[in-house]
Amino acid sequence: MIVCKNARELERMRAAGQIVARTLELLAQAARPGVTTGELDRLAYEAIRRAGAYPSFKGYRGYPASICASINQEVVHGIPSDRVLREGDVLSLDLGARWKGYHADAAITVPIGTVDPEALRLLQVTEEALWAGIDQARFGARLQNISQAIEECATRHGFSVVRDLVGHGVGRQLHEEPQVPNYVAPEHPNPALREGMTLAIEPMVNAGRPEVTTLADGWTVVTQDGSLSAHFEHTIAIRKDGPEILTPWRSLFTDRLR
Repeated sequence: MIVCKNARELERMRAAGQIVARTLELLAQAARPGVTTGELDRLAYEAIRRAGAYPSFKGYRGYPASICASINQEVVHGIPSDRVLREGDVLSLDLGARWKGYHADAAITVPIGTVDPEALRLLQVTEEALWAGIDQARFGARLQNISQAIEECATRHGFSVVRDLVGHGVGRQLHEEPQVPNYVAPEHPNPALREGMTLAIEPMVNAGRPEVTTLADGWTVVTQDGSLSAHFEHTIAIRKDGPEILTPWRSLFTDRLR
């Protein structure tokens, strides 16, 4: 069942979203060669707790950390550790926060130091795909309008979208209906977008083929062909006058939200 949020619920999600956005920006500034993903996880936990919220991911289905920190060919769900970031890596940072019973969820991918130009292009295109999807998230449109815009943006630039992982509704639960795929298939539900729907739109785009596999830790998803991957995400609300960004992190690549 798709749950549309009322004004009080949206206000709580906005507050959670602001905490998520500020924490992601803090992590993006801290992520540099020589820093470990475990240090970033501790930084995120402290920032979220200081803000009066709780990390949505910590303990979720047994997940051991506050953030997902996925490097290079890791698509999502990389577990923070003592692994050291190196010049030329790309790092996907995904986190959520729960404030007064409501979640917001967002992700960015950042370059570590100077990266290969093709890696930087992957990051830029993936964020562009996110915005293409958000631009279609309009009252009265259909869910597959979002999926189609994301897929077309990624494939137009020669990349592929991950098909085994999708975006989702979010609110009182971290994962709610509907699922938000990043590609179109006839079997996917295609509900109309109604005011008060809250969606986590999150393109995951690979430089190579779309196939992924999960490592032995049970969490870390990687590209099967070893190609780089990028991940960007916003939580948005469907409003009659257009989509509202509830997790307003500042882009590294565009002037959106600046």
